[in-house]
Amino acid sequence: MSDHTYTNRLIDETSPYLLQHAHNPVDWYPWGEEALAKARTENKPILLSVGYSACHWCHVMEHESFEDEQIAKLMNEHFVNIKVDREERPDIDSIYMTAVQTMTGHGGWPMTVFMTPEGTPFYGGTYFPPDDRYNIPSFQRVLLGIADAYQNRYDELLENGAKLQTRIREALNTRLPDGTISPALLDEAYAVLHGQFDPQYGGFGNAPKFPQPMMLEFLLRYAVRTQASLALEMFEKTLRGMAEGGMYDQLGGGFHRYSVDAEWLVPHFEKMLYDNALLVRVYLEAYQATGEPFYRRITEETLDYIVREMYHPDGGFYSTQDADSEGEEGKFFVWTPAELREVLRGDAMIFAQIFDVTERGNFEGHNILRVKRHPAEVARVTGMPREQVEDLVGRGKKLLFEYRERRMKPARDEKILTSWNGMALRAFAQAAVALGRDDYRAVARQNAAFLLRELRADGALLRTWKDGKAGTTPAFLEDYALFADGLLSLYEATFEPQWLLEARAMTDEMLVRFWDDSISGFYDTASDHETLYVRPRNTDDNATPSGNSVAVDVLLRLAIIFDSATYRECAVAVLNNMAQLMERYSSGFGRYLAAAEFALSIPKEIVLIGEPDTAEVQAFAQTIFTPFLPYKVVLLRKPTGDAEISSPLFEQRDQIDGKATAYVCQNYACQLPVTDVAGLRQQLGIGEA
Repeated sequence: MSDHTYTNRLIDETSPYLLQHAHNPVDWYPWGEEALAKARTENKPILLSVGYSACHWCHVMEHESFEDEQIAKLMNEHFVNIKVDREERPDIDSIYMTAVQTMTGHGGWPMTVFMTPEGTPFYGGTYFPPDDRYNIPSFQRVLLGIADAYQNRYDELLENGAKLQTRIREALNTRLPDGTISPALLDEAYAVLHGQFDPQYGGFGNAPKFPQPMMLEFLLRYAVRTQASLALEMFEKTLRGMAEGGMYDQLGGGFHRYSVDAEWLVPHFEKMLYDNALLVRVYLEAYQATGEPFYRRITEETLDYIVREMYHPDGGFYSTQDADSEGEEGKFFVWTPAELREVLRGDAMIFAQIFDVTERGNFEGHNILRVKRHPAEVARVTGMPREQVEDLVGRGKKLLFEYRERRMKPARDEKILTSWNGMALRAFAQAAVALGRDDYRAVARQNAAFLLRELRADGALLRTWKDGKAGTTPAFLEDYALFADGLLSLYEATFEPQWLLEARAMTDEMLVRFWDDSISGFYDTASDHETLYVRPRNTDDNATPSGNSVAVDVLLRLAIIFDSATYRECAVAVLNNMAQLMERYSSGFGRYLAAAEFALSIPKEIVLIGEPDTAEVQAFAQTIFTPFLPYKVVLLRKPTGDAEISSPLFEQRDQIDGKATAYVCQNYACQLPVTDVAGLRQQLGIGEA
């Protein structure tokens, strides 16, 4: 600390994002009663700054403004300054992002909000530059203007803030007009997506282009259910475009945040755990649906990246890797032809042709690796055997990766978030059983055990963990829903009853803490959460699925397993409540739409009776989980002893002739039991392997 001129209260925090600002000359406070009380006591407006560790423009604003002593002096003189990591406090981020969007028509990070000591916002925006530019006022001018308005036009600010609060509360607390989910609604949602589709490069909309994995989940389900070949083409073109573009790390695996252009070439270079966990599921399902090895490769490379770069030895997954290294965005990931020649020698020219490496460069004079030509095309042009070209590519990627490992790596945000870990848990568990990867199953088990051990206290979940201890922030709806979602998948990957029982207990706790009959849905914060400006309720799927949509998915599956009318009614109520929005604004409701596909299906109830580790049961599991069968629940009961799971699906289900036995049922009515894989495949309606 003696090496720093300034040290503020953020030095005692664990969030890497907050710690990045601990030596600013700004007198930063973390969110809490100390800061709020100071604002009330001194009658100062609050300057709330929200961002996250991997946010490039958050770093820019810090360097330009928060490290500037003159600007810091203005901030300290006129405001109580609060820093929030949006990943730790999505409740605060959601509330004030809604306010900024209402005031300005857009949002983003860094987010800057000015509010009264009581937390009522009256002005806000995102990035403010140090000088007037791009029709954006300088941050210094904004500070002086707000300070003057607070001193001389306080009543006007208060009136505007009260009106804004009324609008936000009405939007959050109003029960939307009920619709009805139906196949026609799903047809309309698909039509909206089709209208947004980019037929040239794949994906939806124009630059910047985001991966939108939940929309892709729905698109695949729609394609399979309706046999719409165009929907499947849209799905596959998008997956190919992303994985062959610069948005995918061609050497180390894993996806960057998004593409700044329409063709998936130049990414925003940070890597987020949630993006990669969600995209793993999409690529895995693509492999299950098509059998195309390319999708399996991307799935495994991405999961291997997570284990290599984002895995705590005790079992949790870290949050993000930064976009910047050595002060430059993307420096870790880009190449020059000279570097290729140095590392690959005689292979460099062909490798450069395949991965678009030129003297001119495709990114600020450097090169982002992307698949510009396929090995088959290069083989045809050069006359080399295709296998030789593929060997060259594999060898080159390995050598370049090893060379790159000697560079300074981007910083890593090592906080562990319950909800994001729930997404990764599901990804590893599903891949384990679908791909026959015991190593992924071990990772999933260790992750679930870590979360239950470290992020649960007195029966309630907590939000964050870092440096050996959990934070004090209570978990949000998304934490409960996504963790339960992951536990359900882990049960299917292991048939170990404790994971299903934990998922059910977590779901029951979620209903008690977050459900509200008056809105026919869930709030994001628990009923006993600290009182905020409003009680947040995020209903749409954004970069991550909303807690509401994941809760619906979990409830629908548990409703079948435990024949629970309460689970089913709550899930359908949320879907009906969202029906009109799902139809009109499909791109914001991908996880809901996938859940609606499940709700409108007649899911298969598959019960296995046998010892889980036997070859016969493992063959049944492989038959069930290798193909794409999204509308199912799967349970296993050992042939002897009392069932640890109390489910009506087990009633009158026993082994036949002492053999491992499978029952395939729908609406609790079963076909004849089978004891061989061929019979099971026939009842599931799948062809020969």
